[in-house]
Amino acid sequence: MKRSWINSPYAFSLGMFAMMVPSQAFSSFYSYFYVDKLGLGIGLATLARTIFLIWDAVNNPLFGYWSDRTKTRYGRRRPWVFGAIPLFMITFVIIFSPPEGLSENGLFLWFLVALILYEAVATVLWVNYGALFPELFRGDRIRAKASAIQQGYQVVALLIGTALTPILFRVMGFSNMSILYALIFGVFMFLCMMNVKEKQEVTESEPFKLVDAFRETLKNKKFWVFNISNSFAQTVNGLISSIIPFYAKYVLNISEAQVSILLASVFVSVIPLVFVWYWIIRNMDGVKAWRLSLAVYGLSVIPLWFGYDLASGVVAGVAVGFGLAGFLVTPAMVSGNIIDEDAERTGQRREGIYTAVSGFITRSSGLISALAFFVVGIIFGYESGDNPGSDPESTFRYLISVIPLCLLLLSFLISFVTKIEFNNKTGGSIDHGQKTNYKL
Repeated sequence: MKRSWINSPYAFSLGMFAMMVPSQAFSSFYSYFYVDKLGLGIGLATLARTIFLIWDAVNNPLFGYWSDRTKTRYGRRRPWVFGAIPLFMITFVIIFSPPEGLSENGLFLWFLVALILYEAVATVLWVNYGALFPELFRGDRIRAKASAIQQGYQVVALLIGTALTPILFRVMGFSNMSILYALIFGVFMFLCMMNVKEKQEVTESEPFKLVDAFRETLKNKKFWVFNISNSFAQTVNGLISSIIPFYAKYVLNISEAQVSILLASVFVSVIPLVFVWYWIIRNMDGVKAWRLSLAVYGLSVIPLWFGYDLASGVVAGVAVGFGLAGFLVTPAMVSGNIIDEDAERTGQRREGIYTAVSGFITRSSGLISALAFFVVGIIFGYESGDNPGSDPESTFRYLISVIPLCLLLLSFLISFVTKIEFNNKTGGSIDHGQKTNYKL
């Protein structure tokens, strides 16, 4: 039977690929570009980053609130995304295309303004794209399948954004690299949105005012427990990826050239493993599947403690890839049910504000990761590559294995703080008024 691409997980996931290629290149290399290549002082770069984070904390929930209140014949989310596509392309190129001959203060001002504009447009995209997921895919089974496909696309984008970017900017320069990524984003994001058809929700209740909308969202205990638990697991994602180069150098004693092999063992293995996880959980309750993934993720970091060379590191990396794949797939099942239950209770679909506030909570994971690095570094005397202390090996064994295990144990225990059950067991239903073939 011919597959319908309207609201298909395959077509929808093109949006994840589109956004993650430039976003990963940005997060991985914007500091290197401005500080190392252009000579912006680290203090000014940090100041710009701090202002950027404050702005992000303010605009994230506001864009979610405005998105929920939007009503057009084309839907609530699609007009926002279509409007943001050209703006995202322009602001991404601006980030990597400062004029030549700027003074340090001029460079700082360019960086700050470009960062604020880019982040605002990126927030519009992420909030509205993320809000479409629980609306388009109703039920644990279809959400698990759609999430698995989406995460497979995301890992491919991560590999492009991290591994291909250095090659591109060496060959064509940062500005031309940004133009290429902007075009890739524009093409795939447009294809994604052209294959999305939003459901016209009919609500009789008056939309919440701003304060009431936040109050109604923040008093949801299931929402808080789920997101606080997830924030600790998200910390592990960032911590492991950032510690791998140190782990390779001080624990496995391998060359920098072999670090890419180690990274590939984690991230490349995730692509097929997300579909293994879909097969495992396709008939499971969403909450049980999520808790299982947290437990397995915790167990998967233990082999990293025993790594001692490239081969053992690769084996441990594949084990982590399996745990990571489960965590990437399962949270969408729970968050979708939280939003569905809220809609039943309030009479309104509020994916936008839930997605935005959830994103704000999970951003705390970066602070937890930085604190863990600081504390463990003090304990074992690691300060920098020039002054690694007397036992750098233990520093990074603990940071890549023991600390993640503790964080994931905490995440698993927090998931039981409140009873998370949902009365509406929608299973694998599709609620769109049209028949769509989702077979893999």
